[in-house]
Amino acid sequence: MTKTFQLQNCPITLGPLEESFPEWLQKQAYSQVFIIVDTNTEIHCLPLFLQKTGLDRDTSKAVIKAGEEYKILHVCKKIWAKMADAGLERSALVINLGGGVIGDMGGFCAATWKRGIDFVQVPTTLLAMTDAAIGGKVGVDFQGVKNVIGLFQQPTAVFADPQFLKTLPERELKSGYAEVIKHAQISQSFQATAEFPENWFDILSKSIAVKVNIVEQDPTEKGMRMLLNFGHTIGHALESFYLHSERLLTHGEAVAIGMICELPEGKRRLELAELITKIYPHRHIPEDVIPQIWALMQSDKKRSSGKVRMAMPDDQAYSLLTLEATEANVANGIAFYNSLA
Repeated sequence: MTKTFQLQNCPITLGPLEESFPEWLQKQAYSQVFIIVDTNTEIHCLPLFLQKTGLDRDTSKAVIKAGEEYKILHVCKKIWAKMADAGLERSALVINLGGGVIGDMGGFCAATWKRGIDFVQVPTTLLAMTDAAIGGKVGVDFQGVKNVIGLFQQPTAVFADPQFLKTLPERELKSGYAEVIKHAQISQSFQATAEFPENWFDILSKSIAVKVNIVEQDPTEKGMRMLLNFGHTIGHALESFYLHSERLLTHGEAVAIGMICELPEGKRRLELAELITKIYPHRHIPEDVIPQIWALMQSDKKRSSGKVRMAMPDDQAYSLLTLEATEANVANGIAFYNSLA
């Protein structure tokens, strides 16, 4: 079973790759295909991808180290060098096979190679299927700050096959589920529970529909799309702070904490905190690191007119509430989160 969403000129197909990708590729006229993977997806996902799509095992590829710490310009140079070695023309297609890091960086490399060549996203993580692969944001981190170099560039297509979720460790699956929770909070059209489904198709379909609906109305994040930043203002700062620590936080873990910290006091925050603490292990955030978290927030790409604003859903479905962040309310949010232990 497959389901296709349309976002601008980009079809997003949910379902088994073998039912959609080979036919789609056959209709195109690409001179070459180039695959970007990391060291994890090369082992766990690439063989399955080649089997499902019928692509040659000798297809040109770039393999990068796995992890957010490698989503940097230095690694982009290595990818571009591989593209040059493969003689990649403007009529070529780049396939980004992996999670959010591969989608973000692979999309950025394709969008800038020879002033832009086509790329497709084949997300292999829950986070990428529900969020990162959809919407046309591509880019890399710089000087320890997430996603400050990049652009808006829609992929030519997205193919999300739930079978890849079986390759994920539990922690990575939970990380992606934070974006599902976020979409449920924004849309109020479905409920995210603490129990994961046996079959992910239905919840993926609902979550993708929320992302498509928002991006369709606000592709370049001038208003409504800011809803998708819920949890990410504090979350990105936490993720960046712990990036080189033994207490590494995954993106989803950081966003889950961020959602709790950013919401104002009230019933909704209590209910969300109850759900999140059932899914994610508690990670105490020492009070003495708050100034460093706050400093990282000053470099947030969403900062405007010298102010950091936190976007979150209001009481109504798809309604946007923005609050100015201060060091005091960030500290209060973190104190509330710490009290949940």
